[in-house]
Amino acid sequence: MPLSRAGQPQGLLPWMLPSLCAALSAVMLLILSGLFFAFPCRWLVQNGEWVYPVILGPLFVLTFCCLIALNGSDPGTLHQGSNELDPMMMPVVWVNHRAFHLQWCPKCRFHRPPRTHHCPRCNICVEDFDHHSRWVNNCVGHRNYRLYLLLVLSLCLYTLAVLVACVTVLVRTTHLPYGLDKIITIGVAVPAAGFLVPLFVLLLIKAWSVSKAERSHEGKYQYLYVKNPFDLGCARNWCFTIFAPRGPKYMAEAVGLQRAVGPDWVPMQTLHCSTGPSGPSLPAVPGPGARPHAQTQGLYTPGRAPPGSRDPADLQEATLNLELSV
Repeated sequence: MPLSRAGQPQGLLPWMLPSLCAALSAVMLLILSGLFFAFPCRWLVQNGEWVYPVILGPLFVLTFCCLIALNGSDPGTLHQGSNELDPMMMPVVWVNHRAFHLQWCPKCRFHRPPRTHHCPRCNICVEDFDHHSRWVNNCVGHRNYRLYLLLVLSLCLYTLAVLVACVTVLVRTTHLPYGLDKIITIGVAVPAAGFLVPLFVLLLIKAWSVSKAERSHEGKYQYLYVKNPFDLGCARNWCFTIFAPRGPKYMAEAVGLQRAVGPDWVPMQTLHCSTGPSGPSLPAVPGPGARPHAQTQGLYTPGRAPPGSRDPADLQEATLNLELSV
């Protein structure tokens, strides 16, 4: 039985509903596709229209495989960190001359890298989090974002091709009386037309997000007055999304982005924010008798800005106040 955030057993209903929603999407695709290939597509083949099954067959296979693969894919899960990490620290990383405060995740016990978000439904931290999709019962993040784009694109093309084929059958059989083939053709064409408009709207929204290097959970006005430091330009954003390596999978118990340094290391007392270094702005210098601290290992490039990102001057003031209070 699945566990809640507090470690208590949950009922079966909260666990089954997301799985049923994901299963419903796959079942609907199979049923409508089966009816289409058994009736309208069969009629087109019998009348010499071989182009439809040649195009729609591979599109259906691609769409269904993407749906199943996305359901079981790793979105970029960052697993539980070490209990020795200090939640009171304020690690800072720089992305294109802008400082970001790494927020502490009390559920996963580590400081979240930029653009990493804790999904409340999956109870995990996801690298480069975009959103949680109920239709596949999985998060969409750094490691499966391009697979999600491929699913949306293939589903749009497949739905459009099915609708065109059904309209072709209905136009060519207007002189015939209503029979089973025509009724089922109408039954397939109506949901195909209903799904086509929201699917294309979703495709346009995702294309705009990739062009601007934005993510859904960041909000509409996240970079209204501040330049997005992750925006490399439209062409480079698309190249980065499609062709950039996904990096390693974080399958260990401790997150590889952070480590506990030795007892002879303490954080620097001042934070220099004017030069905008390419690495973390909290280097460590040796000092006697200090307790272990968590330290970021380098600039995090695949991720994106968390909600707690600040200007360098604010980070400097907050860090100094924290160190004085300790």
